Amino acid sequence: MASLPASPSSAPAFLAGLNAPQREAVLTTEGPVLILAGAGTGKTRALTARLAHILWSRLAFPSQILAVTFTNKAAREMRHRMDVLVGEMAEGLPYLGTFHAIAAKMLRTHAALVGLEPNFTILDTDDQLRLLKQVIAEANIDEKRWPAKQLASMIDRWKNRAETPDKVPPGESASFGDGTIAGSGAALYARYQQRLAALNTADFGDLLLHMLTIFAEHPDVLTAYRKRFKYILVDEYQDTNVAQYLWLRLLAQESRNIACVGDDDQSIYSWRGAQVTNILKFEADFPGAKVIKLEQNYRSSPHILAAANGLIAHNKGRLGKGLWTDRNAGDPVKVIGVWDGPEEARIVGETAERLSRDGSSLNDMAILVRAQFQTREFEDRFIAIGLPYKIVGGFRFYERVEIRDALAYLRVIASPADALAFERIANVPKRGLGDKAMAKLHALARAIDRPLPAAAAQLVETDEQTPAARRAMKGLIADLARWREASATLPHAELARLVLEESGYIAMYQAQRSTEADGRLENLVELTRAMEDYPSLTAFLEHVSLVMENDASDASEKLTIMTLHAAKGLEFDHVFLVGWEEGVFPSQRSLDEGGSAALEEERRLAYVGITRARRTATVLHAANRRIYGQWSPAIPSRFVGELPAAHVDVTSTLSGGPSLWRAALANGDPFGDVARGTGRGPGWTRAASVGGFGTNRTPEINVRASAVSVGLKGRSDVAIGTKVFHTKFGAGVVAAIEGNKLEINFEHAGVKRVLDSFIEVV
Repeated sequence: MASLPASPSSAPAFLAGLNAPQREAVLTTEGPVLILAGAGTGKTRALTARLAHILWSRLAFPSQILAVTFTNKAAREMRHRMDVLVGEMAEGLPYLGTFHAIAAKMLRTHAALVGLEPNFTILDTDDQLRLLKQVIAEANIDEKRWPAKQLASMIDRWKNRAETPDKVPPGESASFGDGTIAGSGAALYARYQQRLAALNTADFGDLLLHMLTIFAEHPDVLTAYRKRFKYILVDEYQDTNVAQYLWLRLLAQESRNIACVGDDDQSIYSWRGAQVTNILKFEADFPGAKVIKLEQNYRSSPHILAAANGLIAHNKGRLGKGLWTDRNAGDPVKVIGVWDGPEEARIVGETAERLSRDGSSLNDMAILVRAQFQTREFEDRFIAIGLPYKIVGGFRFYERVEIRDALAYLRVIASPADALAFERIANVPKRGLGDKAMAKLHALARAIDRPLPAAAAQLVETDEQTPAARRAMKGLIADLARWREASATLPHAELARLVLEESGYIAMYQAQRSTEADGRLENLVELTRAMEDYPSLTAFLEHVSLVMENDASDASEKLTIMTLHAAKGLEFDHVFLVGWEEGVFPSQRSLDEGGSAALEEERRLAYVGITRARRTATVLHAANRRIYGQWSPAIPSRFVGELPAAHVDVTSTLSGGPSLWRAALANGDPFGDVARGTGRGPGWTRAASVGGFGTNRTPEINVRASAVSVGLKGRSDVAIGTKVFHTKFGAGVVAAIEGNKLEINFEHAGVKRVLDSFIEVV
């Protein structure tokens, strides 16, 4: 290879304005470097300046640099910045991109080594599910009981952990399928891989997995790439999964010039396979590594940073750093205790309007929620007061597919001639009314000039349909008639729960056993809760129509509503952190499934939320949440008590005032001894009677077992010593029982605490 030309003599502009740690991160080019970059500390600037410095200094050709990002947006941003910083020197950079893009580029060169052609195609999600359904059917396994979506999620998890079919843990393999080895998850995974190869295709998980296989079986290929890459740069290292981690570690062994930028305090994607341990053990993986901490924050006020520092300090699994800034002190973090969810939405709306009147833009305000179902209360309130808003990273509540489906059922019950609603739910969930059956129904409706439901009632009396389709349609018509009759006496919210259960709609999502499905079930719970605020089904459906009409607002300024996960990487002047209550945030499901590790990730999520704020951060929590018309006490999140008092301004709309509230928070038990006897109502009395934190003490909705079950009552078929299977942890034996919480000694995962609805008795 030709030698590199001498570097220019003039000082590069990209070094100007860097603080001392940033400059050190740019200029320390040799050996392994971990750039521990806190929120708002200019890590992207440091990373791009480092890449520019390598090119400017002629330390490597563009083709000798591997620069890895997590998103295409980040890759485009880096290329743009490089063009600005070093111009033509940045041309080329063939290995700047996402993990998947770079792995795909490598794999096309070496495809034959894993039985593929260089022109292999990459499967999208829909095609992957279609292929998995074929694999499940070939194995004579009931896809309704063992859905393709569940198997796809398991295979994705295995590939993220770099596990080929022969390496899948036996317990996890046995948690899917018909109970035989031939019909297990690992066997179906192996068959799926065979089908992919026969079709000359790969899914996204294969891109890295195949390259790891090639590196292991063909060391000459690995050696060639090690010699090629003189410098490796990695962004968001805390978000790497096992496969990405192994791929990077293998490639970096030759030059050891690997620089990883990340923040262990912002590792919040374990549900996507990310492992915070990857960044925590960087120094062990690369002995002699230099750790450079970027701690000067250019975003937030000192009070906000001090509150975030104090909160995250409660995590044990971290490398340790402290954000600081030379900006003016600003306002302390506000913590507001409210009576219930509607009051929470009212206060946020009033505060946003006041800030807007004082000159702040709605575009610079955000409400950050832990779960999607929390947005509904705010959306209804903002529609009522005419406050423009937008949902980022998801649909508006009433636009979500599960909500539209549920509303369609209710519309047909309220209006039997609603053909559009009938068509939407005719085969949802699937009941054998496919395209051919619906085409015949449409043809009859046109011929007799009647709505689809009326035409269906006639069609089931003839032989035009197949026997199976006729039975399915007759059953649906009978169900609709029965529900319509029940609507005359049953409260409309109860009617909705009955319809969702009896139609099989709830069971459809329960069978998927995925995080996405659980979120949809939570949204359905919130829908039926919202219905209780309206006097009739007709009034509620009219409200929804008005909401949908207002959704078309073309206001130039809109307040943002989004999840905490979606907010990572963004920033706003004013941030509202809502629903900070035990069981909501931290999420009860996370605590039950993941224990202390999950709690630390939830705390990192809280840290991410606070550090999105530039000027003000407001935390709100309610004393009560209503579940199906019954008020349940809500205990403030433990994270509220972990915020340092010197940087927090605590107020409350509840009787007793802020002084009592401050005292309760200081004791770490807002509803313990200090709160007893204050006459705050049934929610407070109940909460006071159960004490402080540490265990699940509030009723919760068990969305996996039933969308309408409330409370802590456990299963009658489970006792200490019962042998069970868990979809994630495999086989185990029940060791202890507390309501619907089980402590199980798993064969391969050790002792875990889980909800009883997640297990099957064997």
